[in-house]
Amino acid sequence: MANRPIGKLDHIGIAVKSIAEARRFFEDTLGAHFMYEAANDAAGFKLAEFDLDGLTIELLEPLGENSFIHKFLEKRGEGMHHLTFNVPDCKQKTAELKAQGVRVVDEIEWSPTSFEAFISPRAAHGVLIQLGSGYPTLANDPAWLKTKE
Repeated sequence: MANRPIGKLDHIGIAVKSIAEARRFFEDTLGAHFMYEAANDAAGFKLAEFDLDGLTIELLEPLGENSFIHKFLEKRGEGMHHLTFNVPDCKQKTAELKAQGVRVVDEIEWSPTSFEAFISPRAAHGVLIQLGSGYPTLANDPAWLKTKE
């Protein structure tokens, strides 16, 4: 019997040099609808979320040369950065994955209801996979819209 899916795709993160420039393409060409924008000064990036007929696209722009997004862009150029999955009981699932030998490269507990972990691209055939629950990890968490009111 096949394993159950780890969770539901929450969003696709795309590294870009300029959100303003990329926004024109995603809105005007692809028909995406702007949801919200936020900056994480401590981590060195700005993000903008867009709805593309039920698929959430997250554009990530570096805020300076020390940003991990800046380093990503220098090494790989613009493009897909990560996939984020909404994982029920993410903390427990992360522990199970590690016990199975899956390489988890970072874990953050934001609150009792919000946890995130990253599966190394080396373990996931070149794709950085973010597992998460709650705000601020999930782009579609209702708390994001409350912060914009």
